[in-house]
Amino acid sequence: MTNPTSTTTLKHQIAAAKRPRPHHTAVEQSLFTGIPDHLSHICLSRVPPSKLFAVCRSWRRLIYSPSFPPFLSLYALFIPADNHHHHLSNPLQLVSFDPISAKWQPLPQPLPLRFLFRHPSFISRRIPVQSVAVASKLVVLAATNDDFLPALSQPLIFDPLTGNWTLGPQLAAPRRWCAAGASRGAVIVASGVGPQYNTDVARSVEKWDVDSHHHQPPCHRRWTWQKMGNLKDGRFSRDAIDAVGWRGKLCMVNVSGDAAKEGIIYDIDKDSWVEMPAGMLAGWRGPAAAMDEETIYAIDESKGLLKKYDHVKDVWAELVEDDRLKGSHHLAAAGGKVCISGAKGRTIVVVDVVAPPPARLWEVEAPPGFQVSAIHILPRFSNSNNGN
Repeated sequence: MTNPTSTTTLKHQIAAAKRPRPHHTAVEQSLFTGIPDHLSHICLSRVPPSKLFAVCRSWRRLIYSPSFPPFLSLYALFIPADNHHHHLSNPLQLVSFDPISAKWQPLPQPLPLRFLFRHPSFISRRIPVQSVAVASKLVVLAATNDDFLPALSQPLIFDPLTGNWTLGPQLAAPRRWCAAGASRGAVIVASGVGPQYNTDVARSVEKWDVDSHHHQPPCHRRWTWQKMGNLKDGRFSRDAIDAVGWRGKLCMVNVSGDAAKEGIIYDIDKDSWVEMPAGMLAGWRGPAAAMDEETIYAIDESKGLLKKYDHVKDVWAELVEDDRLKGSHHLAAAGGKVCISGAKGRTIVVVDVVAPPPARLWEVEAPPGFQVSAIHILPRFSNSNNGN
């Protein structure tokens, strides 16, 4: 991916995206002269989108149309980089990087909620907004408001293919600083802090089957959170924790970096918790994510080392070491790529983990004036204007 230099700020891009634009109801010309478009669609859907984009406008329009198989794009949650206003809350800023056009694309913004990202009591760290990618959607689960209370009683859901935000089911116990993750269409939140610290909330676990809402007829849909078996204690309420979905389980540690930590694994089907294998725990030294829920990748943030977990041998295999990976905060994996946000949140490093060695790395710069708060990989944003 490349990120061409632009003087346009993200705020101006978002404002421009809200202006009315001409609606294109059909392509301006045939995809192939003398061939019906539905047959042309079948032929062109087998060609990499990056090759189609460079040919002509009608082919560019095609790759962003609902009829074309969606390719994967990078999604980032941004916060303002201006540290002089650390006591102010800010609205959520979600933007997508299109790898085909190599540009950041402004997205429709959610309800006008303002989240606290910084506070004078936490000068050295950001206040997290927790989100997960599940069922080809982005779900924002937990955040903090100006009163230092949980900001969300219901998840915010963004569907890239429709461009719409919706609200999820009401949480039994809204929380922040929790463990959050997704596996096989289900979202799990565990532990955390409510309006005040409460042992019941710190040990509680809630599950939401996102996919079940779409596969059932409307008269039988039950889109609710289900209370699951409790944690044995509240040790996982100290920080915001990314629970990694892996083979129908959720893996998590309670402390980041090189510090001594505890690790547990939640089996979603069995609703049971077990201790993390010793080798997995020993090598878990930074942000982690799973590729297709089959292979876990993690960064040793002090060394700038990308590794993958071998569950048969209970060891971590080293892949690539690079100074740009030191101090990484967030990681996402899909489509043969691992994306890592840099230490200062100004760049995202992309690693091709399926290409033959040596590993290939490149950078995507964040829009001017913003820092990365979270990253995800999801189907491309369906916007007909992208092909213009």
